[in-house]
Amino acid sequence: MSEDRRGFIRNSAALITGAIAGQSLLPNAAAADPAPAAANSAPIRNRLGISTYSFWQFRNAALRSVGDCIERAARLGFDGVEILHRQMEDESPAALQKLKRLAFVNGIDLMGFSTHQGFLSPDPAIRQKNIDHTIRCIEMAYAMGIPTMRVNTGTWGTSKNFDDLMKNRGIEPPQKGYTDEQGFGWVIDSFGPCLKVAEKCGVLLGLENHWGLGRTPEGVLRVVDAIRSPWLQVTLDTGNFLEDPYDRLAQLAPKAVLVQAKTYYGGGLWYQLDLDYPRIAKMLHSHGYRGYVSLEFEGKEDPLTAIPKSLALLQKCFQGRTDVTAPDGTR
Repeated sequence: MSEDRRGFIRNSAALITGAIAGQSLLPNAAAADPAPAAANSAPIRNRLGISTYSFWQFRNAALRSVGDCIERAARLGFDGVEILHRQMEDESPAALQKLKRLAFVNGIDLMGFSTHQGFLSPDPAIRQKNIDHTIRCIEMAYAMGIPTMRVNTGTWGTSKNFDDLMKNRGIEPPQKGYTDEQGFGWVIDSFGPCLKVAEKCGVLLGLENHWGLGRTPEGVLRVVDAIRSPWLQVTLDTGNFLEDPYDRLAQLAPKAVLVQAKTYYGGGLWYQLDLDYPRIAKMLHSHGYRGYVSLEFEGKEDPLTAIPKSLALLQKCFQGRTDVTAPDGTR
């Protein structure tokens, strides 16, 4: 072998070794300023989805069909649909695959699965029942090809009902003889077996700021940070911080994998927030959030007129669209 050929092989080996070690193949790359690459990044344009809850709202019986919601979302111009589990009327394998097919032929992503569970109980049997339910929902999401699933801590159940919980702005005392501190332990332990299945199925769980121990950003992060799993992150709901929403949303933004955006046309069903969506979009984009924004319409107006207005708002704020006109004529 010639000396030139030996030299070529030695140099090539050195380059490969450097690459494996995580070093750049360019000798001065370490000193290069990464800012130009960031400056050349395209503006973030979030894809927009809609929760089937926006149509049904637990009260509009004629708009309950998940299949109909998927077709309506496609006609309105949404990119994806987030399915509310409690809205489903058929969970058979055939029904799940029918929804998957329907979404595909309509050019819609099934991008989220919104579920309910409650780990905030001193009764191990109740916690196990909710673990089993959560695992079942993960497997359903996997069957439908849904990549992320909303999860909750659950509530103490010391409120008379949800209306009573909302009157108290989501605050409720623990069950007698127990503390929130104990509750965090139950919630954290309960996610363990769920996450084993989530990782196996490739379904990313997002803990929502959704009452109970998840009512505050500190509560959500306490659970997520204690578990330290890439398969448990945050579903960020813009309407569930009733005080100082912007600072609180910003605390969770770095871990957000799905954003649920509330609108309240016609007045809120339980309460109404005057949310500054240009501000929220700017904040999320500053954290590099490129995921889906999923509409949750929670107003009293007819969903069939309020949802198009909501879509136009989100298109302007999260996609920078200037060519959209809401049905009421506003741009």
